[in-house]
Amino acid sequence: MLEFITNLKQRYQIIQSGFAEDGTQWTVFQTCIEQLILIESFLLKGQFIEQGRLPINIAVIGPTQSGKSTVVNLLLNQNAAGVSPLAGYTVHPQGFAVDLTADALSGITQYFSGFQEVQQHTLDHDRYACYSLNPISTNKLPECVLWDTPDFDSIDAHSYREGALKSLALADVLVLVVSKEKYADQSVWDTMALLESLNQPVLVVVNKLTAESQLIVVDSFKERWQQVRHDKLPGIMPILFSKGEIPEAQQNELLNLLNNSINKIKRKKHEVAATSFIKQHWQSWLAPVRSEQEAQTTWQILIDQAIKQALVEYQRDYLDHPQHYDTFQNALIKLLTLLEVPGLANVIAQSRKLLAWPLRKVFSAGKRKYNQSYPKTQETAVLQQIAEHVFLQMGDKILDQVDLSHENNKWWKAINSQLRQEKGIILKYFEHSTEVYHAGFKQEIENTAQGLYRKLEEHPALLNGLRATRVTADAAMLALAVQAGGIGLHDLLIAPAMLSVTSYLAESAIGSYLQRAETELKHQQLNAVKQQLFTQVIQQALTGLPEKMMRNTYFNISTRQLAEAEAQLEQKRHGLRIL
Repeated sequence: MLEFITNLKQRYQIIQSGFAEDGTQWTVFQTCIEQLILIESFLLKGQFIEQGRLPINIAVIGPTQSGKSTVVNLLLNQNAAGVSPLAGYTVHPQGFAVDLTADALSGITQYFSGFQEVQQHTLDHDRYACYSLNPISTNKLPECVLWDTPDFDSIDAHSYREGALKSLALADVLVLVVSKEKYADQSVWDTMALLESLNQPVLVVVNKLTAESQLIVVDSFKERWQQVRHDKLPGIMPILFSKGEIPEAQQNELLNLLNNSINKIKRKKHEVAATSFIKQHWQSWLAPVRSEQEAQTTWQILIDQAIKQALVEYQRDYLDHPQHYDTFQNALIKLLTLLEVPGLANVIAQSRKLLAWPLRKVFSAGKRKYNQSYPKTQETAVLQQIAEHVFLQMGDKILDQVDLSHENNKWWKAINSQLRQEKGIILKYFEHSTEVYHAGFKQEIENTAQGLYRKLEEHPALLNGLRATRVTADAAMLALAVQAGGIGLHDLLIAPAMLSVTSYLAESAIGSYLQRAETELKHQQLNAVKQQLFTQVIQQALTGLPEKMMRNTYFNISTRQLAEAEAQLEQKRHGLRIL
């Protein structure tokens, strides 16, 4: 699941980079990206928890100018966090490792992979992918890492939002710091609503209060909490505005409330919390993915329909066509060579070769002249016409989808452009594959001829009769060829013999076997063309077109990938572990 979440987040970020920042779509994507960064980090945290490599982490969070850094210093009982009257002063996660060894912090370093750890005093406001982790000692807190975090409501907050979100996900306890001016801000409640399903104990510090406003503000905060969240009210610590030291008694009260929150940590339920968060946002994350997949599904249906129709046309225009189909005739020609009468074969073969020479020269010249214009066989012509028709058909269907599908209109225009771009390449490869198929299918023709010959051997009288017919046909053919000067536009050397053999076989005892042999050869040929040409060439090429479209425009997450992720999500135990 972690792998899927990371991939989904990256796809969102890449696609969002093509949007204008002031656009609605950019804002919608930004919301999803922030949610994905948060749960990605939370899942990663779960791995380090399982490995026992993560100390307790406490994150002090809140809007600008609420006094987060002041509260950090109060909890540490020393001035460790930088304090400034300027809004947005803290833009990096700043950790304070309370009485922890370097080994105990190794998981933190790996958790912030992609961020650079630097010294606190060298943090650069222009480089957001940084954090600091400072060792510190205090008798006020147990062993833990206390984090001073960036705000989440300033104008530039989205620039350093990732660091803030990683801090939120890492926290076992959240210390929310708000002020009298900031507690009602929508950004505060949006963040607290987002974090609810992660089941992190929360301590609230309402800062900068006056004696007159304290009760009103705290009661208002409680009411708003109950409107936004469904868990119990957190511990709330009001702090009056003061430029001097906070009384020790109030400091101790704050520490006691924090210890109570630490005691509520339930790391064993980390996976349950992660699952709850993912399920809460799953449908909204995947809405644009599913829309894209809907277009891809329709695209695949159109491809399947086109391939099915192509095979129907191939059967009609070649296999079942009385003038075009010549494959079985080639098998019978091969059979003629097997029917040579011992003793006469050499004589007839030499005569046939001699008389065929002028004819071969005619065909050779024609081949050189028309090789680029005319197909090598009738089947090649039919296949090429069908392949070109598939592309015309797909182009028309895409244009129909452009008119019909408003949500995926952009996707269909892109696939149409990709189809035009790839058409010539695919057709060229189809032509090459047709030649490979023809060369490979010769063995099936040979096998058919051999099968016919073995069947004839089971009938000696029929075989001898055929040989006699073959000799008679050859003699007649030779006489005719001599009278014609050995040159003609028709193949006088084969056609008469083959016609006589075909007629003789059809009327013989193996006539039914002849029909079955032809039917079986057609079946093998149909399967070969379907698999080697239409499935492995055209169908695969068309199916792969969406993946070739610009990767900064589409998610390109397959239905299989999504189904596997949803299956992991529904697993009862360890369903969210990275595979």
